[in-house]
Amino acid sequence: MSITVKIDLGYEFEVKAKAAEVFGVLSDVPTSVSHFPKVEQLTDMGGGVYKWEMEKVGTTQVNIQTVYASKYVSDAAKGTVQWTPVKGVGNALVGGSWKIVDHKKSTGVTLAIQGEIEVPLPGLMKMIVVPVVQGEFEKLVEKYIDNLIKRFGGEV
Repeated sequence: MSITVKIDLGYEFEVKAKAAEVFGVLSDVPTSVSHFPKVEQLTDMGGGVYKWEMEKVGTTQVNIQTVYASKYVSDAAKGTVQWTPVKGVGNALVGGSWKIVDHKKSTGVTLAIQGEIEVPLPGLMKMIVVPVVQGEFEKLVEKYIDNLIKRFGGEV
């Protein structure tokens, strides 16, 4: 028995770095992921597909480890990096996109993430588990953004 937790996040921020530098970091998946907290392992599966294995969260008795794969496609001309879920890998499906906009003296960045995480717990725990998992995922993404903002010389 499991609970499906839906994730739908969106963020916009502006950094001091040049658009080409921002695109360079965000389109290089291992470099980008190095700024994401609590990633236990990132595996290059070839063909633009990367498998994410997050650190386990919870207690020794009850813990959750999120594992998923996404296929990444970058387009420098459009300033986009998009990823789509790869079915059959792990316990989650995660997709999303980066949009990078050159504002000459700064760079606008938009992040969108959508996903579903299967949590192996009884349905009775849904009321407790869903907000906890959503909140934890949101905290990780916000820390990721903070780390990237530092990498790009701060927010404008």
